[in-house]
Amino acid sequence: MSENPLTPAPDAPATDGAPPAVAPDAGGSTVSGSASASRRGGPMFPDGTGPAADPAGSHHERRIRSFQPRRSRVSPSQADALRRLWPTWGLDIDGLSRIDLDAFFDGLPVVLEIGFGMGEATAQMAAADPATGILACDVHTPGQGNLLGLAERNGLTNVRVANGDAIILLREMLAPGSLAGLRVYFPDPWPKKRHHKRRLIQPEFLTLATTRLAPGALVHCATDWEPYAEQMLEVLSAEPTLENLHPSYAPRPDFRPLTRFEGQGLDKGHVVHDLLFRRRAV
Repeated sequence: MSENPLTPAPDAPATDGAPPAVAPDAGGSTVSGSASASRRGGPMFPDGTGPAADPAGSHHERRIRSFQPRRSRVSPSQADALRRLWPTWGLDIDGLSRIDLDAFFDGLPVVLEIGFGMGEATAQMAAADPATGILACDVHTPGQGNLLGLAERNGLTNVRVANGDAIILLREMLAPGSLAGLRVYFPDPWPKKRHHKRRLIQPEFLTLATTRLAPGALVHCATDWEPYAEQMLEVLSAEPTLENLHPSYAPRPDFRPLTRFEGQGLDKGHVVHDLLFRRRAV
C-alpha cells in the first residue's frame, strides 16, 4: 500500500453549497495493560504512529453528532497492528488536506464505508472485490486495529482506515464526484424520539454526500430497526440526485456479508432492510 497522499485543502471549506450534517465524532481508547495516562483517557499514540484521539481538534464546528465516542480496551494485537500499519494504511480526518484517492488507492475506484464495527464484513467485501478500494471510516479504535490486522493477514491491498468525523472527511477532504459508492450498514438507530436528530441518514447528510459521488455510484444502507428503515427510505427517496433501484426496500444483496450487528438484530427477531440507490447522471 502506498503512503498517504494528501494535498493542501482549499482556503475555504469545500462545502459546494452543502450544509453541515450529523456525523461520528472522534474518541480515544485505552490499551489493556498500558500506562496509567492511557487508562485515564490520554493519547494512545503520542508519537503519532497511530490514530489521533481527536484529529480535527478545534478545526471543526460544534454540532450534533450521530454517535458518541466509545472508549474501550484495545488488545495487544490490535495496538500492534495500529502502530505498525497506521502510518501507511491509516488516515486521521483533520480537515486540513485534500486526499488524492487515485494515489491513495493506486487508481482503484473507491467506496466510502461509514461505521464498520470490528471490520469483519469490510474485510470480506474487500477480499471478494479486490478491484474496488474501501475507505473505511470509524472512531472505534479496537475496530480500527482489528480491520488493519485482518487486511494484513489476508493480503488485502484495497483497504484504508479513516479515523474521525465522516462529515469533515466528505466536506473538506474528498473532491466532488470522487467516490464510486457509499455504504452505511447498521448505524446507531437512536430509537428515542428526542434523539432522532442524531441519526446519520438525514437530508442534510445526503445533500453533502451525493456531491462526492460520481454518476452511477451506489448508495447502500442497511438497518434492522424498522422506524429507521422507514426514515432511510423516505430521506433517500426525496434526494433528487438519487434513484431507487427497487420499488421500495431491496432484497438482501449477496455481496453484503452478515455483520455482527445484523446477527445480533436477527437474534432479537428484528427484520433487516437493505436500501440500494444510484447517483443519477448529471
